[in-house]
Amino acid sequence: MTRSHLLSLLLAGVLSTSCTKQTEPAGHGAGDGHNHGAAAGEAGEASHAKMCPEHNVPSAECGICKPELPATLKPGESAKVRLASGDSAGIAGVATAAPTVGRIAEAVECYAELAFNQNRLAQIAAPVGGIIQEVPVDLGSKVDEKQTVARVWSASIAEAVAKAVLSHQTLDRERKLRVDRVSSEKDLQQAEAEHRGACQQLRTLGFTEEQIDGLVARPHEQVLMEVRAPFAGEIVERTAVHGALVEAGRPLFTLADRSVMWAMLNIPESALGRVKIGQTVELRMESLPDQVFTGKLTWIAAEVDGRSRMARARAEVPNPDGLLKSKMFAQARILTRVAEGATLLPSNALQRIEGKSFVFVKLSEDLFDARVVRCGARQDGLVEILEGLKPNEVVAVNHVFPLKSALLISRLGAGCADD
Repeated sequence: MTRSHLLSLLLAGVLSTSCTKQTEPAGHGAGDGHNHGAAAGEAGEASHAKMCPEHNVPSAECGICKPELPATLKPGESAKVRLASGDSAGIAGVATAAPTVGRIAEAVECYAELAFNQNRLAQIAAPVGGIIQEVPVDLGSKVDEKQTVARVWSASIAEAVAKAVLSHQTLDRERKLRVDRVSSEKDLQQAEAEHRGACQQLRTLGFTEEQIDGLVARPHEQVLMEVRAPFAGEIVERTAVHGALVEAGRPLFTLADRSVMWAMLNIPESALGRVKIGQTVELRMESLPDQVFTGKLTWIAAEVDGRSRMARARAEVPNPDGLLKSKMFAQARILTRVAEGATLLPSNALQRIEGKSFVFVKLSEDLFDARVVRCGARQDGLVEILEGLKPNEVVAVNHVFPLKSALLISRLGAGCADD
């Protein structure tokens, strides 16, 4: 038997328990159970005023006989729905469960594109023009701060080294001559100044004091300029090739510290009032379906794009395992409110009637309470119930539509004729 057939049986059962409108010349018979006629006693009329005789629920709360009732309800208020029998819900496949208690977050959802941390991104350029002699690193290489990534021979470096060596030799000679009182103090001071200038030129090119002393001690060795990493990171671009002639300032590598990535967000203008710097941002990617990456919102643009009505924003996201890569797309959730110990229901448990959210609370096997609830955050198929439901109440959570149909069946003319 198909689901549609089961639903039809349930609706037929509900219809059979409702009083259909008929064109009778007078009220119902005395023995038909309705007791609407003038012949009924005062006690019968008083009883009918309190209880719906068709569904055995308070008349004022009978959702089947009062189709206008759902529109008047507020959160926490309800209408009763009596089914044809205690088996009706089971036949229709209605599943029930108590709500869960847990953590849920209210969030602004938007899209993001990952990028390298611009504060930890550097182009390593050739400090001088020359010929690349060594390239000890490659794409993807992890390097430490101050690690050598290339060595360059340059005529200008050789000239600067020769000048430093010559000035050092001149200074030594002037010092000896001054001790012997052969040269003047002025000549010694001039030699010292020339040596300082030559050494400063080497320092400007990146040589350390120790290296300069070594060059002076070994004047005939070939001198190579060592190009070093400014900080620890990963080589993400490389143009350096062994033997290539390069000009000063030409980029040889791009170095990125990928331990923290940037997520560039596009936030709708309508949501800007709910976001602020410091809020938690969750990222999910199709390529990493089982992973959720968490970061912090660190920047919100001062203007909104005139065409898209979106504002740019940035979140910094830790990337300790290196799974996040530049240019990846992600779905982002900016958490604007986090609720601990919230009452949670599956989204399938909610039904929209008259623009309101209803849940069906089980009172007995054939009786349900169609109750208006106020909803909060929604996340991963769950919805937070802020008002209208207690944690220990049992609610229809799956195949709920037959209960909604039973509530609305009176709009097809199944309500009590005299209501």
